[in-house]
Amino acid sequence: MMSRSYTNLLDLASGNFSALSLGGGRAPRRLPRVMTVPGTLADLQEEEERANSVASDVQSSQAQDRIIIVANQLPVRARRRPDDRGWTFAWDDDSLILQLKDGLPDDMEVLYVGSLRVDVEAHEQDDVAQALLERFQCVPTFLPPDLHDRFYHGFCKNNLWPLFHYMLPFSADHGGSGSRFDRSLWESYVLANKLFSQKVIEVINPEDDYVWIHDYHLMALPTFLRRRFNRLRMGFFLHTPFPSSEIYRTLPVREEILKALLNCDLIGFHTFDYARHFLSCCSRMLGIEYQSKRGYIGLDYFGRTVGIKIMPVGVHMGQLRSVLRLPDKEWRVNQLRQQFEGKTVLLGVDDMDIFKGINLKLLAFEHMLKLHPKWQGSAVLVQIANPPRGRGRDLQEIQGEIEESCERINKAFGHEGYSPVVFIDRPVSVVERIAYYTIAECVVVTAVRDGMNLTPYEYIVCRQGISDSQGSQADSPRNSMLVVSEFIGCSPSLSGAIRVNPWNIETTGEAMNEAISLSDGEKQLRHEKHYRYVSTHDVAYWSKSFMQDMERTCKDHFRRRCWGIGLGFGFRVVALDPNFRKLHVDGIVSAYVKAKSRAILLDYDGTLVPPASINKRPSADVIRIINTLCADKKNVVFIVSGRGRESLETWFLPCEKLGIAAEHGYFIRWSGDEEWETHSQNTDFGWMQIAEPVMKLYAESTDGSSVETKESALVWHHQDADPGFGSAQAKEMLDHLESVLANEPVSVKSGQFIIEVKPQGVTKGLVAEKILSSMVENGRQADFVLCVGDDRSDEDMFEDIAGVVTKKLVAPHTSIFGCTVGQKPSKARYYLDDTTDVVNMLGALADASEPSLSSPEERLEPMPSAESKSDYSH
Repeated sequence: MMSRSYTNLLDLASGNFSALSLGGGRAPRRLPRVMTVPGTLADLQEEEERANSVASDVQSSQAQDRIIIVANQLPVRARRRPDDRGWTFAWDDDSLILQLKDGLPDDMEVLYVGSLRVDVEAHEQDDVAQALLERFQCVPTFLPPDLHDRFYHGFCKNNLWPLFHYMLPFSADHGGSGSRFDRSLWESYVLANKLFSQKVIEVINPEDDYVWIHDYHLMALPTFLRRRFNRLRMGFFLHTPFPSSEIYRTLPVREEILKALLNCDLIGFHTFDYARHFLSCCSRMLGIEYQSKRGYIGLDYFGRTVGIKIMPVGVHMGQLRSVLRLPDKEWRVNQLRQQFEGKTVLLGVDDMDIFKGINLKLLAFEHMLKLHPKWQGSAVLVQIANPPRGRGRDLQEIQGEIEESCERINKAFGHEGYSPVVFIDRPVSVVERIAYYTIAECVVVTAVRDGMNLTPYEYIVCRQGISDSQGSQADSPRNSMLVVSEFIGCSPSLSGAIRVNPWNIETTGEAMNEAISLSDGEKQLRHEKHYRYVSTHDVAYWSKSFMQDMERTCKDHFRRRCWGIGLGFGFRVVALDPNFRKLHVDGIVSAYVKAKSRAILLDYDGTLVPPASINKRPSADVIRIINTLCADKKNVVFIVSGRGRESLETWFLPCEKLGIAAEHGYFIRWSGDEEWETHSQNTDFGWMQIAEPVMKLYAESTDGSSVETKESALVWHHQDADPGFGSAQAKEMLDHLESVLANEPVSVKSGQFIIEVKPQGVTKGLVAEKILSSMVENGRQADFVLCVGDDRSDEDMFEDIAGVVTKKLVAPHTSIFGCTVGQKPSKARYYLDDTTDVVNMLGALADASEPSLSSPEERLEPMPSAESKSDYSH
């Protein structure tokens, strides 16, 4: 029995799977592999020439690009021989992951990893694996039957599939569809993903291979692979809908799955709606915002850019045209035309599941026959129901409803020689399906939720037919009509279709009537528009576009410094520019000890206290450390904050030697026994009467937001508001304030959950210059500068201290440490992970400090000249 500890990826990564032996106690033979030994990452403080080495991956033995396509099922059909002596294998031409190969470069090798649809005995698995690898470039993943059942029918079909199609488990047993969350099923899902990752690892060459993972069965797989290969080029495509955040957030393992997907480089969705829901979940649950640049959408995830691809998949034009040329197809078409002679055929082709809305379609057709009696006796709805993939009470109930509706409609409107509904619930061959497409006047899709649904695309191609060698049309119909649900992925791309809400039976019935009543000319125009799109946006176009975006997203992989951090599903790879590195305590302490004159400038919120902390007062440990730093006569220590002076003065009352710059430097106090100084020539605050009503208006209309009135500035906070609405309101307010304050001497800036209006010429960068210039005037030119901050306002400080050497505000060989809190794009050269790291680093500096025995008169006294004040104010 599996332990609950298997939910931890680190346990799984090194777990003992003897309880789930794949070979009856005998270890399975491993396939030949290129990569055998994981490497280690060099220390991030080493020289620049080592930055380009791939320390987390092993050097390649081949240069040619290869792609490993990973899916739940291999694109191979397996069948046991009649004599029961071995297996026969053949390509599954209907498999999407086989068809997408047409869009990949001709010289790119393709390797498939996945499972078979059949159970293979343990003693046969080695031989089957060898045959599939040699003949089909396929690497099979053999899951034990019990694990496969819990993984596929348990978590995938009972939890993920219903939830992603907007079905919530309102009862403990929902008939097998949408059952309550069972953690043991989640453990099985993770374990199955682990076994898939092992097969990928066996054959991967991490520097040269791309990995493309498909669909919701393998959403945990990216974390396994990213943990092993930090720079692996990896994409994921979701073939189902992604639900809205209100639905998705009900999943108990919601963050684990999001974080696993974010370990990919590119994540693909069929429609913008699905991508938008995913981005909303990332924002609301992980606090990660997306950015759009030059048409590309990306998420910054610990220095890595995770691309978002929106591209609906298409049909395989070559395969459809091949079937259209088959002689058997013509025979079947003629047979069906005789069978439905004089009838108008509407067609439905759906899988038998609870989301396809088959019964809603029947009810709408019944409504059409009632409301438009002219179609009684002439309109026929042919419904093909493909065999169900799932199981459960819900499916049995929907099958019963469908049978009941068919019987009722045929009894009410049918007569000898005419059945208004023809229900086909047996497997239908491709040729037969194509024949039905060819003779149908209209295809109706009423799915209540579907990831893509290629039925309309296939129908359009079949109605177009093929041209013979003389260019004439082999099939006469060249028009088509579609009635499609607005809840399916292909709906946005079919602008000529009649879109319906399938839950509204009356309007769907009217749409059916309208579709078959349109003139032939109108049908032909709509068909031509659809065919132009479908024929150019086929499966090859889709895979080529995805591959191009993955190459673009991964182009900087081997230039950046990468390493993995975090446990379990919290694992992620931090990727940084070679010039941006973590601040190591030993390095800064060494520079600190050597220095003779030091400037230490510290932000407050988000730097000395956590940003999410409700109690904003500094801890006793922070007060002790700052007092120790201030006691060293070589140090000038300042808190440089956007907060008001009253709260900072109260909180740091025990720190008599501490300097404070409040409200971004509008007010400065050099020590506890000094008076506050105002460092701005602008004393006209009439603009507040303009800005404050605007900001209060937004605060009233945005629940969870508030306006903070400072002596020199106004700040609108929206940290506690709804993330999406607060962000939208902030953008709107920024534009509004910039417009009404265009002629005022103020600057309007956005920060982390804030919009701030303050006088021009007041920045933390100017505060830093002011402090350093005062040290020069007092004959104490700094040879050590430390600036730490976490917000956008601190970027001014980082930018200014980078140029203080050329301005001669510090000694020529000064050690300058600009340090941001958190891994993010910054003008600082260093970073620390969080406030705990900052306090620990400052504590190390305090431990290395020399206690001061000097008198108060020996401390730095501010002696700013009138000239320097004038320079500062500008």
